[in-house]
Amino acid sequence: MRLFLPLLLLLLAGRAATAQQANLIALLKKENVPGMQLVYTKGSTVTTYNLGLRRAGTTQAVTANSVFQAASLGKVILAYTALRLHDRGLLDLDKPLLTYYPYPRLLHEPRADNITARLVLAHAAGLPNWAEHPLGPTWKTSALHLKYAPDSCWNYSGEGYVFLQKTLEHLTGKSFEVLAQQEVFGPLRMASSSFIWRAAFAAVACAGHDEKGQPTTSHKFTEPYGAYSLLTTATDYNRFLQALVAGRGLKPATARLLATPANAANRCGVPTTPADAAIDWACGVGLAATSQGPARWHWGDNGDFKGFFLALPGKKESLLFLTNSANGLKLTDEVLQLFFGPGQYWATQWLAEE
Repeated sequence: MRLFLPLLLLLLAGRAATAQQANLIALLKKENVPGMQLVYTKGSTVTTYNLGLRRAGTTQAVTANSVFQAASLGKVILAYTALRLHDRGLLDLDKPLLTYYPYPRLLHEPRADNITARLVLAHAAGLPNWAEHPLGPTWKTSALHLKYAPDSCWNYSGEGYVFLQKTLEHLTGKSFEVLAQQEVFGPLRMASSSFIWRAAFAAVACAGHDEKGQPTTSHKFTEPYGAYSLLTTATDYNRFLQALVAGRGLKPATARLLATPANAANRCGVPTTPADAAIDWACGVGLAATSQGPARWHWGDNGDFKGFFLALPGKKESLLFLTNSANGLKLTDEVLQLFFGPGQYWATQWLAEE
């Protein structure tokens, strides 16, 4: 009997995973998403799904080794890296960043003197998302103007994270790729992760796809940007997600910054909605008051690649997925219901109102 019970539980778990896989395949077809990696973690049990194609119109199947653009999910790695440097006394979260590094794109902007790492991490620095398209030829030298007064409201900003990244690079004398390898990828054994393109990725990288399911132009990032250039697998990123939720690699007080609201995420110029009451922002990650308990979440959107995670620390559950499609975030609500059960999770509703 003692031997039979574990075998029975294993059999039931296998059947549940098979059923979920069928549900996910149907959902991918419904939303015209070519490929997906998904990792569901509950306690010590980790279940992975690798579905669909790396490139539509081919037989290149998504496997556990397939590499996706994770887009803004890299911001969370940048935030975690900044917090590790804060723990070592290299970065004061409340000291104006311009006193560390005179960022050329902001030197003409007097209000920028009030921008701190804490404000950047919580998207309250007053900066726009992008001054210009970050892959454009003039973006790196374009003038950067504040849209709002620092610490006045919440405005999602890739520019803020670039400013923080450049400050960290100045403080350490290292590129962000080197910092990420030393602070995150190496310690967490994320061997398939990088903020710049590697030749080895050519054989395993996914193509992005537009809303019609057509492959898009591939970008091979030659410079590391925490705000958008992360290349990774769901298995790798899940190692980071579990460390993030557990606060591993951080002092306890610093780890609490990832679970404590830094601001109420009151969106600049956006009328208040019911979703606002459920959403706050911590130092690098979103917080949501879900029907399953407090959650931490973030999304990634490079247009033709989209991803998402939501973790329920109180239940020791998390869900993470990466897709190679402009339609990827359309999966989110149904995927959350499939794995966490019926309920209100708020994050996607709040994002839809942006």
